[in-house]
Amino acid sequence: MRAIEVREFGGPEVLVAREVPDPVAGPGQVVVRLVAADVIFLDTLLRGGWGGEIFPLRPPYVPGTGGAGRVESVGSGVDPAWAGRPVVVHGPGYAERVVGDLGDVVPVPDGLDLTQAAALMTDGVTALRLTQHAPAGTDGAPWVLVAAAAGGAGSLAVQILRDAGARVVAAARGEAKLALARELGAEVAVDYSEPGWAERVRAATGGPGVALALDGAGGALGAEVFETVADGGRFVTYGTASGQFTEIDPRVAEQRRIEVINELAGGPPAPELVRSLLEQVLKLAAAGRIRPAIGATFPLSDAAAAHVSLAERATVGKSLLLT
Repeated sequence: MRAIEVREFGGPEVLVAREVPDPVAGPGQVVVRLVAADVIFLDTLLRGGWGGEIFPLRPPYVPGTGGAGRVESVGSGVDPAWAGRPVVVHGPGYAERVVGDLGDVVPVPDGLDLTQAAALMTDGVTALRLTQHAPAGTDGAPWVLVAAAAGGAGSLAVQILRDAGARVVAAARGEAKLALARELGAEVAVDYSEPGWAERVRAATGGPGVALALDGAGGALGAEVFETVADGGRFVTYGTASGQFTEIDPRVAEQRRIEVINELAGGPPAPELVRSLLEQVLKLAAAGRIRPAIGATFPLSDAAAAHVSLAERATVGKSLLLT
């Protein structure tokens, strides 16, 4: 089968297509023939050697978190009825086939396209996990800011929060991304490349700021996102688009009574939680309550082009590799 390998840490050119042996399902495993593989911005950072203390990888390796397709074969101890089922599978996804333990496989609900399922498997889990920090039991609909609102996770968070009744402010760069955020349900959209954008967010909420800010940017931009949070609110950072986490002075956070949460600090979430969240988000999409905004698809052999597009912020919405 064809697979993409990171032969060494570096730029997009280190993504090399290779012919590798087809995987074989062992006991309790299945082989999935992928239709679409997930691509996230984190893949580009890991390819460059970032984050080894959290995500230990050693070249050569096949990147990716998985994808969606159909079960092609099953190993011993697995019900043969799994063969042919549409599923999402976790594993090194930049490949035509992925082998995974049955616990790493989640069936795709009826009526949900496999490319949509692939677009939800990482960013959908992230978005649902993030939106669980939204305030509950407050008077009226809370104001919530989603930064990097046109990305894979951000665009889904906008929809989940809107569906839950929040008033969503979307922050992104450029009119195309702002237009997508509005289409997905953001009540207000601001360009965070323009000076004074944080003040405009606070003005849109009537002055105090948002009850919750989801920071998908990181770095200096994430620090500006923090400034949009009202005293007593919550700031959740999960993005490293700038190559680093957002650093917030704990004394300032304490003074303003703002709870600061770094979703990536503890490493990947437990597999049981990931599975539960993925099942939930697939059901939401199958019911038509959310939809992934798939903005770019690339052939598997063009994985480098997908990484360049993400790094240059040229992709509006979600990126996928098609096998």
